[in-house]
Amino acid sequence: MSSPPRRPSAAYRYLFMALLGLLVGIIATVMIGRALQARRDPFPHSLMHVMAKQAELLQASQQANRCTVSDALPRLQSLRALSNDLEVAFPSLRDDRRFAEHARALRSVLDPAVAAPPADCTALATLNTRIGESCKACHQDFR
Repeated sequence: MSSPPRRPSAAYRYLFMALLGLLVGIIATVMIGRALQARRDPFPHSLMHVMAKQAELLQASQQANRCTVSDALPRLQSLRALSNDLEVAFPSLRDDRRFAEHARALRSVLDPAVAAPPADCTALATLNTRIGESCKACHQDFR
C-alpha cells in the first residue's frame, strides 16, 4: 500500500511573504521619513547646536584654567558672528518683540566681550554666566 503523496507545507511561503512585507514596510518608512526630513529647514537646529558647542568650549576653557585672551577670543567671535543669524534662522519669530530683545541682549553681552576679552578666569566665569543666562532667558520664552 502506498500512501498518497504529501503536499509540501505552505509555511515557507507564508514566512517568505511575511519577511518580504516587513522589508517593503521598512523601506517605505525610511523613504517617508527622508521625505519629511527634507521638508524641514535644518538651519535653526544647526545654529543652536553650533552656538551651544561654542559656549560649551568657552566654559571648558574656564574649567581647565585656560583663561587667556587667545583661548576665549575665537569662541567669543564665533558666538558673536552666529548671533547675527538668529533672526534669519527663526523667520517666524523675527517680528516678535521678545525674541528681538533676547537676540539684542545676547549681542549686548558678546559685543563688549569681543572688544575687550576676559583676561582671567574670574572674568571668564562671569561672562560664561551672563551668556548662559541670556540663552536660558530666550529658551524659556521660545522653547
